[in-house]
Amino acid sequence: MLKALFGATALALTAGSALADPALIYDMGGKFDKSFNEAAYIGASRWVEETGGSYREIEMQSEAQREQALRRLAQSGFDPIVMTGFSFADVLRQVAPEYPDTKFVIIDDQVDAPNVRSLIFSEDEGSYLAGIMAAMASESGTVGFIGGMDIPLIRKFGCGFAQGVVATNPDARVLVSWTGSTPAAWNDPVRGGELARAQIGQGADVIYHGAGGTGIGILQAAADEGILGIGVDSNQNALHPGQILTSMVKRVDNAVYDAFSQGEGLEPGTYVLGLAEEGVSVAMDEHNRSLVTPEMEAAVADATQKIIAGEIQVHDYMSDDTCPVAGF
Repeated sequence: MLKALFGATALALTAGSALADPALIYDMGGKFDKSFNEAAYIGASRWVEETGGSYREIEMQSEAQREQALRRLAQSGFDPIVMTGFSFADVLRQVAPEYPDTKFVIIDDQVDAPNVRSLIFSEDEGSYLAGIMAAMASESGTVGFIGGMDIPLIRKFGCGFAQGVVATNPDARVLVSWTGSTPAAWNDPVRGGELARAQIGQGADVIYHGAGGTGIGILQAAADEGILGIGVDSNQNALHPGQILTSMVKRVDNAVYDAFSQGEGLEPGTYVLGLAEEGVSVAMDEHNRSLVTPEMEAAVADATQKIIAGEIQVHDYMSDDTCPVAGF
């Protein structure tokens, strides 16, 4: 479970000075994308604050840098090496066997190797809860989803969201847009804003994004047009207080913190982190308190328990690309 994975590492902290420094490679979009990469940075920063340790970080500038960055860190003795994003998977499959004494952690994909920890989040489950809230907040009956790069992982977000919407309001309409088909789609806030305004023009009054740094433009356009946005990965509620309904949070920060804490003693294997493991959630805080009704909170709590109990089956697009809701 996530609590055990993320909480039973205190003993490793005391030996930090005797261990190799860890390292973190961010995916495209930049360290301060206010989303996925920044969540990883927050986890690393918390580890530094609590332990006084140090780590090496690399921000990707191009796809060609992936293998070079990974090899450079492994050759320099950093351990463990954490990378954010599925795009590292192919490179890691090549590099990990060449450095059997180095531990690697990949977030959002699975690499089967004796020195690799793979962390898979159940974004579909958290997105389902966001869909419930969107349907309950919508006055028009039309909501939107804007993804970044059109890939199965992000369709997993959108499909789960759409399921939550139509389970709450069977007559609701879910608009779907994509920023692009290349990694540049993660860092194009101007295009994100254009897509958001286009959906608003079609009647959307709540828009959920799964677009990394591009989402900053989506949330800005939603706020400017007086509709509600839904953030992703990190808690983005504070970006536009009172105009972001919630954020579907992935505890990437805990994943990085835990890996750094375990150090060279990190256990390999594949871990799936969903609602039951507290790996995903919808954010409730002072910035969205006025938007979240008691009925919404009750509906989210009820659905959470039913998903954990298996009474609600949220479709996993990564396992089956036939989403039960049209558009994905």
